Order: sequence, then C-alpha cells, then structure tokens
Amino acid sequence: MSRLKLSLACWRYDRTEALANGTVRPDGIDLNFMPMDVEETFFRMLRNQEFDVAELSLSSYCVTLGRDNPPFIAIPVFPSRFFRHSCIFVSEKSGIREPADLVGKRIGVPEYQMTAPVWIRGILQDEYGIDPASVVYRTGGEEEPGREEKLKLDLPERFRLEAIGPEQTLSRMLADGEIDALYTARAPSTFYSEPDKVRRLFPNFVEVEKAYFSKTGIFPIMHVIAIRREVYEQNRWIAQALFKAFSLAQREAYEDLMISASLKTMLPWQIAAVEDTIATLGQQWWPYGVDANRNVIETFTRYHHEQGLSPRQLKLEELFAPETFSAFRI
Repeated sequence: MSRLKLSLACWRYDRTEALANGTVRPDGIDLNFMPMDVEETFFRMLRNQEFDVAELSLSSYCVTLGRDNPPFIAIPVFPSRFFRHSCIFVSEKSGIREPADLVGKRIGVPEYQMTAPVWIRGILQDEYGIDPASVVYRTGGEEEPGREEKLKLDLPERFRLEAIGPEQTLSRMLADGEIDALYTARAPSTFYSEPDKVRRLFPNFVEVEKAYFSKTGIFPIMHVIAIRREVYEQNRWIAQALFKAFSLAQREAYEDLMISASLKTMLPWQIAAVEDTIATLGQQWWPYGVDANRNVIETFTRYHHEQGLSPRQLKLEELFAPETFSAFRI
C-alpha cells in the first residue's frame, strides 16, 4: 500500500531529530522534512501556504483562526517553548530599572503579533500591572531593515503602533536610545557587541523565571504544528498519526538527555541541568497534548484577545484537530 507523501517544514530540534533522520516515521506517511529557520518557515507558510505541515507561531495561528475560512488546523505538539523574562532588553539611555518604568516608553517589537511579545506583554500585565496599551510600539526589522507584519492586523485604537524607518533596525535603535526597550524572541546583536548600552530588564532571569513557574505553572508555548486544512480534511487520520510520531520523537530526546555514559550534547553539566529542570518543572517538563497544557493555552488565548489580536478569546477546542484530544486505551 502506498504511503501519503507530506512536506514538513520545521526547525531541526533535538525533539524532532528522529523525524528528520527517519528513526521515527509517522504511520502511513512519508515525510519530506525541510529544516529551516523559523522566520522563513512562518513567512512561507503564512503568506503562501507552501507546506503540507509546518511549525507555526502560536500567535500567528490564532490570528488566522479569526479570519474567514481559516487555512490551518493544529495538533497539540509544541516544538518551541521559552520563558520570556530574559527577552526584555532595555537601552541604558532609557532610565528603565524596573517593570513600572516601562509605562509611557517606546517599545520595539519586530512584529506586534509575534508570540514572544504576546507572552511578554501578558506577563508584564499579570505579574507587574503594566497595561499593554500604556506604551508606544515601534515595529520593524531587528537586525535587517524592512520587516513587516506577516499578517494584516486590525487592532483597537488604544494600541499605538508605529513602523520604524526603512533603513532602521531595532537593535541599532535600542543601543542609540531611539527606543527605550525591546520585546523580542532573539537577543539583539547590540546586547553582545555593546553591553554598556543594552542590558536585560531582568539580569537574574533564571531565578525570576523559576519563581514565575512556581507561581503559575506556566512554561510558555511559542509554536505549534499546523496542517493545511485542505490536506487534513482529505485525510483526517494524519492528525493522530503526526501527533503520535512527534511524541515518539520527543521521547527519544528525553532519553538522550539522561544518558551519562557519553554526553550527547557539548554541555558539560548536562545531567545536572536535566536533574534541576526535573526538580523545578517535573519529570515531563515539555508536555504535548491538550490536557497537560490547558492552563498555558487558555492564558495565552486570553492575552491574545486582551491585546487586540483576536476578537474574542478563542476556546481551546477551536485550536486543535479533535482527533488529538483523546487516544485509545487497552
């Protein structure tokens, strides 16, 4: 019997390596695994729907669900998660010393609808009382001029967005004090090249992020795996097949991180880091599936709505293929 051929665009993570090298094969599917930077994957999938299956920004995916004839359906696989306190950078010229100082400031974001800034704005609101509408957002390329929002936005008037100049970059503007802070997914190059001009708002971010998890139980989800809806509708069995395969690939990554006879990574204290992670976040610290992530997802969809990116708070059941909500038991 012939197998269904599907293209998959996804970064080559440790948790997807078994899919990339063919150690794990989804039931009934031959995957053409295409590893590429997430920005390229997102751009090509959102603009042109070039792939059958792709890693996708959680925020961008939620934006598409608010449009007529949503083009994608996701499975509850989360290839990227990231605590984002470490990703708030401030200009030394801004005078910002604590979160309250952000109010009224000029805040750079590569794209307003990016998942990382959605989490950052939500965390700042919930944990520090910073209204997301209390600042001016400057949007544009972090390291290269000319970046635009991948999706057209229709935000409430209370959110003030201004594009930076066609030759400007947020990284340079932050160092020069032309913006006061930057909410981003990638550390700006000037943080490393000009450390006297750019610093983190939370220099002790590991301590802060552990305390945040202890309080909220949230390990922020950044990306989902999305299927072109027409491909899914023609072969609805692929949602469960892909979910199962991604889960098996992740299991291999968990196991590899615990091997101590010969380290699989170049991190000298890898085992200690894994043990510390388990002590803080639990044995299955990167869960897939709906039930284990309900609080995280519902918190994110609340932020998405409060920040003007979705007209109402999306229900969890709207986000994922129904075939992935439960599995057989013996």
